[in-house]
Amino acid sequence: MSADNQLQFTVERHPNPTPADKIAAALVDPAFGRVFTDHMVTIRWTEGRGWHDAKVEARRPFQIDPACAVLHYAQEIFEGMKAYRGADGKISLFRPQENARRFRASAARMSMADLPEADFLRAVEALVDIDRDWIPGGDGSLYLRPFMFATETFLGVRAAAEYVFCVIACPVGPYFKGGKSAVTVWVSDQYTRAAPGGTGAAKCGGNYAASLIAQTEASQKGCDQVVFLDAAEHRWIEELGGMNVFFVMDDGSLQTPPLSGTILPGITRASIIELARREGLKVAETPYAFDAWQADAKSGRVRETFACGTAAVVTAIGNVRHAGGEFAIGDGGEGEVTRRIRSLLTGIQRGKEPDTFGWVHHIA
Repeated sequence: MSADNQLQFTVERHPNPTPADKIAAALVDPAFGRVFTDHMVTIRWTEGRGWHDAKVEARRPFQIDPACAVLHYAQEIFEGMKAYRGADGKISLFRPQENARRFRASAARMSMADLPEADFLRAVEALVDIDRDWIPGGDGSLYLRPFMFATETFLGVRAAAEYVFCVIACPVGPYFKGGKSAVTVWVSDQYTRAAPGGTGAAKCGGNYAASLIAQTEASQKGCDQVVFLDAAEHRWIEELGGMNVFFVMDDGSLQTPPLSGTILPGITRASIIELARREGLKVAETPYAFDAWQADAKSGRVRETFACGTAAVVTAIGNVRHAGGEFAIGDGGEGEVTRRIRSLLTGIQRGKEPDTFGWVHHIA
């Protein structure tokens, strides 16, 4: 590291970058997570040496040993964030410092190396800058995936002594196929996402691997996403497979499950809470039971329900299926409050609304 204790990045441009016409074709209708940019950022950590070998380089496969620790003991964490091309042409990130803080928290929970927030941010900025031609305009964005995994070659149940941090990127359009205005969800009464004392608040791959069987079940039921209940009573709503959830009540207030260690502290979730309160809406972070949701949807006390996250942004939930039947939220479509929240949030992200919170981080 340099005297200012910051990593110095070596830049090795791709020798054969994707031609401009092929990039343009890829940006017309990019499938989520299928098309990737030319470069990646890597930083290595070794016990006793710390972080080193920071590079911006051509995207390529990793070479790992069959005894690589991550393959056996699942020390892996990641983040999800986006770069936007604003109406004024400026490139920006949305609250990247919060992603850096959550990444450190995930690393601590998984007994992994601690990457300083400044180095996390500089790595993300470096990739966005070198691959800025891949950022779509309009409603598209460049999805960024910072991640870290254990690379030490050994078999033994302990924290690894070597890690790689990496950032890759892919241009994306809407998360849900067809850009649905409202989705259908399946409430799982058999599988849980996380339990108290577990890794629910960490953004680690194991949480998502454990959720896949429930998501598969949801798909088989004709649903877009799964809703998880708590592990102890199988009664309290926690979150979706990859999103937090909000309920809009008949008095205009919002309600969302509290962060209790089993729910991922979503950055979009936190932003919606601040944004809604600025708009004069009451927001309660309080437990909400599935049977209450069902009864309140029937009586009209719950007018709208929406899910939120970096990938899906804000998406209305129109219908809910479960082992005992099915019920609709409102008229089954997107409600006024959901639409308003999404419009304000995306407006700030894309430079169409004033950023009174200081959330937008411009890339020079």
